[in-house]
Amino acid sequence: MILVVRKRPLILLVVSLFVWLIGCQPLPGEPSFPESASFPPEPQAPGQSPVDPNQTQMPLPQENLANAPAMPTAIAHMVGVLFAEQEPLVSATPLQARAPTATPAPTPCASPGQIVTGTYPSENAGPSAYRIYLPPCYQPNGHSYPTLYMLPGNIHRDNIWDNLGLDEAAEEAIQQGEITPLLIVMADSGMLLNNTSGGPFSYETQILEDLIPFIEKTYCAWADPRGRAIGGMSRGGYWALEIAFRNPEHFASVGGHSASLYDLYGGNDVVPQSTGLANDLGNLRMYFDVGENDWVIPNIRQLHEDMEAAGIAHEWKVNNGFHDDAYWASHTAEYIAWYAEPWPQARDVYPQCEIEK
Repeated sequence: MILVVRKRPLILLVVSLFVWLIGCQPLPGEPSFPESASFPPEPQAPGQSPVDPNQTQMPLPQENLANAPAMPTAIAHMVGVLFAEQEPLVSATPLQARAPTATPAPTPCASPGQIVTGTYPSENAGPSAYRIYLPPCYQPNGHSYPTLYMLPGNIHRDNIWDNLGLDEAAEEAIQQGEITPLLIVMADSGMLLNNTSGGPFSYETQILEDLIPFIEKTYCAWADPRGRAIGGMSRGGYWALEIAFRNPEHFASVGGHSASLYDLYGGNDVVPQSTGLANDLGNLRMYFDVGENDWVIPNIRQLHEDMEAAGIAHEWKVNNGFHDDAYWASHTAEYIAWYAEPWPQARDVYPQCEIEK
């Protein structure tokens, strides 16, 4: 009994030690985590590599190993006997660097885009205001730029599209490499926009014969139908469609955003509901959108349905919203992306700009 009592603590000690040693070994395929690891791992500071829980931990510094307590010889011998034939549980092969999977963001241009304001002469309307968005790194005597002409509503001035963030939407898309750099000309309203219906001596004449030639002589605008697009909101949407449907050979694309197709004085030779169906529009791209609670929706929807029935290709979108600034501001990024879609992003495909600095 005495021998049994004296040997039991020793046996228990050996068994406990053996169990402790076994418990300290990770199972095959099981990751080894430091005691301080958190689950899930804490977010790392910008620029710091995240901790991979499956990655082999770096060995302790040599100064720490030198101060670590030595393993007793007997225990070390027993561990060697027990585990001499086992394969290493953690591979010592260095981790290979992973190739980046995300597309790196394009390098922004050092010179940001800017808004320039001014006036242009008009024989029928007199001096008229405009503003133009010049893209990042805009420079005369380089390549020309495709140009988008955006028209205001009847109560607006040339600043409306600027205030709605159209230029900011373009700037972001350009800096992200999503669209080609382009010019955006924002026209003023005025007497002709509000008091004419179309045709000669109307707002159509002011845009085609005054504004566009002035822009193409003053800025590096691509003076070619393939490089022009026109769009507008509300009454400006009416004018964008009126101008493009009567002169489709001058534009690549036209957009009517909540276009107010209500003109009691315009004849079938000018109103878009007639010219959009009667005229040969060629390859003109068309985009109509409107809020589902917008009071102008009946006539623009009728134009859409008539064009659809006639097999005339166009895009039609009904979104949430009303006839207000909040609606147009929420869709500026969509507008810019649609207008810029057919224009190549490579700058060297555009003709040289011939204006002087």
